[in-house]
Amino acid sequence: MHDTGTDEKTRLKSAGVSRRTHPQPCRWCGRDVTDAGMGRRRQYCRQSCRQRAYEQRASLNRNGAAAVPDDAVVLSAEDAADLSDRVYQVRCAAEDVATAVDEGAGATELRQLCDALIQAARAADGWRRAGV
Repeated sequence: MHDTGTDEKTRLKSAGVSRRTHPQPCRWCGRDVTDAGMGRRRQYCRQSCRQRAYEQRASLNRNGAAAVPDDAVVLSAEDAADLSDRVYQVRCAAEDVATAVDEGAGATELRQLCDALIQAARAADGWRRAGV
């Protein structure tokens, strides 16, 4: 092959292909799926996740009409309780901020309470990755 003097990025752009810039979550567990480069994006991070998804689809198809929609998220009792706890922590942190504002708290105290609220919200936002 001859060197044409163009780099790979230029070649990809001229072919109408672009590199993926953000990771895609696994459709089963939510982990980031590594990008293999060219071709269709992978949907699962590991073969075991792909297998679990297949087993779930096969089970639903075997039992007639799907009782659970394809895009539904199924949580174990432990994961559901953990998510509920995280949402409760966010609510408590938000109530702390509201109480501090009503009581005329200083800027430093409000900043600390807001930081705690943001931390609780981030923890609740990452619920799919909790046990990963």
